[in-house]
Amino acid sequence: MAGILSVSRTNLAQRRQKLRRQRQIKVIQAIWRTVAVTGIASALLWVAIHPIWVLKDSKQIVIKSSNKTEPAQKDIYSLLGLSSPQSLWRIEPSVIADSLKKQPNIAQATVSRRLFPPGLIIEIQERVPVAIAQISKKSKQQTTTSCTVVPSAPGKSADVKPCVQNNSAANQQSELGLLDASGIWMPMARYMSMNPQGKLPQMMVIGSPSQYRPFWTQLYEAIRQSSLKVTEIDFQDPTNLILTTELGIVHLGSPSDKLPKQIQVLEGMRDLGTQVNSSHMDYIDLKNPTMPLVQVNQKKSDLDIKKSAQLNTKPILNP
Repeated sequence: MAGILSVSRTNLAQRRQKLRRQRQIKVIQAIWRTVAVTGIASALLWVAIHPIWVLKDSKQIVIKSSNKTEPAQKDIYSLLGLSSPQSLWRIEPSVIADSLKKQPNIAQATVSRRLFPPGLIIEIQERVPVAIAQISKKSKQQTTTSCTVVPSAPGKSADVKPCVQNNSAANQQSELGLLDASGIWMPMARYMSMNPQGKLPQMMVIGSPSQYRPFWTQLYEAIRQSSLKVTEIDFQDPTNLILTTELGIVHLGSPSDKLPKQIQVLEGMRDLGTQVNSSHMDYIDLKNPTMPLVQVNQKKSDLDIKKSAQLNTKPILNP
């Protein structure tokens, strides 16, 4: 009985000693964790307040652009709204990115901090201009006389119909901007300051953006997909959209969902020069794409009587 009591007391003593060691180990681990966390926090605080992590000038900003022409560094820096010098950790990249995306010539922007060496990395996706936009024009009306001519088969003379009067406008340029493929208007000066070496598009759009914005995307896409060269699009008259093309002046009537079809029909009229002398032609009437007409002007010896010709639509509609 005494032996059993002795063994039990020994086991209890060993257990107490083991628990005591475990408690000591836990205390030591807790102390080391506290020291480690304090050390890391102190190191981060030192890094944050160290003078090296300061944005001092635009040379510390790296700009990556989707445009082949690198945008002007000073113009981008002026858009950031940063005061110098400023701690890199006080700069909010998301706020800067949002302010950049508000610029009409920037579609997307991302901003991130760079630690070594300290600075900012800005990636921007610029809008690509596809046309020069002329917002308004002053017009002077000029009256001309024209008539309708229905051409017969190739090689035969055309029949003349009664004459009518037409008005043409001599316009004077005003404010200029740029349009991208989605119809976003960009100030010309802002684009040129950010892209001093950028090339301007060859096509011009005339009229108010509110007039052509609903139709711009489908019209531009139709022109882009065709091989026809268009140099000017005039939206000033809401009842008559006018194009200046390599074939001549084209009247499309009120803009509508027929625009892609009208461009397709116009592209099929490349042989127009074999039926009508281009020097005598005033404009092509495509208000009804199933029955295109050509407004032509006879020679001076015929008293400048203008005549219009109804084209043979079979080769146009079924090229």
